[in-house]
Amino acid sequence: MTIANYTVTGMTCGHCAGSVRAEVGKLGGVTDIAVDVPTGRLTITSSAPLDESAVLGAVDEAGYSATPA
Repeated sequence: MTIANYTVTGMTCGHCAGSVRAEVGKLGGVTDIAVDVPTGRLTITSSAPLDESAVLGAVDEAGYSATPA
């Protein structure tokens, strides 16, 4: 099990968090996703290390930007 943390910018509501969850959830190996809108914290639990560029691309696809935390 691997846990990765990112800071997402631009989220303002639960719908924003849901969009990020939906896109990141499409990545293979993801087992859990936690998004905290007020802090912008995205925590991803996966069965193996995820490709950082894939995570950043998924967040971008949701309409936001992210950086490793």
